[in-house]
Amino acid sequence: MPIKNRLAEMQDEIAAWRRDIHENPELMYDTHRTAALVAEKLREFGCDEVVEGIGRTGVVGVIKGKTDRRGHVVGLRADMDALPILEATGLPYASKTPGKMHACGHDGHTAMLLGAAKYLAETRNFDGAVAVVFQPAEEGGAGGEAMVKDGLIERFRIKEIYGMHNAPGVPVGHFTIRPGAFYAATDNFTIQVIGKGGHAAQPHASVDTTVMASQIVVALQTIAARNADPVGSVVVSVTSFRTESEAWNVIPERVELRGTVRTFDPALRKMAEERLKAIVTLTAQALGGKAEIDWKPGYPAMVNSEAETAFAAEIARKISGPAAVNDNTPPIMGGEDFAYMLQVCPGAYIQIGNGDTVDVHHPRYNFNDDAIPAGASYWAELVETRMPAA
Repeated sequence: MPIKNRLAEMQDEIAAWRRDIHENPELMYDTHRTAALVAEKLREFGCDEVVEGIGRTGVVGVIKGKTDRRGHVVGLRADMDALPILEATGLPYASKTPGKMHACGHDGHTAMLLGAAKYLAETRNFDGAVAVVFQPAEEGGAGGEAMVKDGLIERFRIKEIYGMHNAPGVPVGHFTIRPGAFYAATDNFTIQVIGKGGHAAQPHASVDTTVMASQIVVALQTIAARNADPVGSVVVSVTSFRTESEAWNVIPERVELRGTVRTFDPALRKMAEERLKAIVTLTAQALGGKAEIDWKPGYPAMVNSEAETAFAAEIARKISGPAAVNDNTPPIMGGEDFAYMLQVCPGAYIQIGNGDTVDVHHPRYNFNDDAIPAGASYWAELVETRMPAA
């Protein structure tokens, strides 16, 4: 049977864990309650080792198989943190903390991996060991990088590592994946455009920052249109335009621009940064002002390993059937800090369908509990197939 019977039986129990986590969202590295809950469950399941505090508030559980002929360890990773969003679902288990919400499904990711951990600890029908990795601060805090720097891969001797994310708009029980670059590098910028303020009726006596900033916004679009190879992928988006004044008749001294650059190729990423800085600086100078640029490098592109991606797709087909798996889905311009783990360890990241729901990061988003049996079965089958018992 593609969905493991034991995990189908556990769906309500896993959903209850998920809803408890959903009610009590925590941001970034402040996942103390969630991490404590995860550690408590892992010990309750009988994990051979449970380590807290990896990457500040991360948790790792180690489950040993019936045998260990090769000393092989597979890592399975889920994220635990929520988002600073005011929930608008009206659910009975909605967030109890105004302004914090599990709007990306990390509650579901954590619960599914806990379900798989319970199953694997009960059955141990594999050769080697599995490290279940529960990570904080995926939403902008680079918790994946923090866990890697804390020795995650070396300490637990992980040879390959896998991640999963839900995908609204994809049918429940379906999977999508692709080899190579899957999620984009995510860099942010803040630009201070500085001129000379003055009265709007006397523009000749000022250096107009509003005009200057407007020219910069338009000129930045040439990075994608005229600097990047047309078959490459780059997004340059200015998302905020703020002036010092809200008056009708004042030319402001300063304008602040904020935005993001998304790329897959490291060379294209470097080029986009260089071109942005040159365009901003020289446009401001040409119009009589100046600009200060704060470039904030974000997550690197998340790149799936070829062999591990093919294996992950094979497991997904075992769970849901060939027609339910797209193994060449288009790349995504969103970011994902599982990228840091894939930089130092072979592995693959897969998406599981969340059904016809609103998209992630929306105040009415909710993880679909109907995805639990397929998601937890994927994790369990991956371990049992990769490390078959003697």
